[in-house]
Amino acid sequence: MAKVSSVERNLKRQRLVKKYEAKRAELKAIARNKELPVEERFAAQIKLSEIPRNSAPSRVRNRCQVTGRPRGYYRKMKMSRIALRELGSQGLLPGLVKSSW
Repeated sequence: MAKVSSVERNLKRQRLVKKYEAKRAELKAIARNKELPVEERFAAQIKLSEIPRNSAPSRVRNRCQVTGRPRGYYRKMKMSRIALRELGSQGLLPGLVKSSW
């Protein structure tokens, strides 16, 4: 199991991303629009920098839903390779069959 503080920090980041998603997209569109005056684009860039850093989607870490492990993460299953193997061996994941040859 991962530290509870690491998992909670990541959940906080996910909430911030959701909260500031629309505002961030709007300011980015203004800042990237070459047809607008430079002053307006610069003001949008400054407002964008005032938004919390943890609200950026790239700051969120993919973590296992079962254990909170940050590495060996399978996006489709939303869990780490270790949890995937354990649950698959127990037959708890539908459609996943333990291979044997």
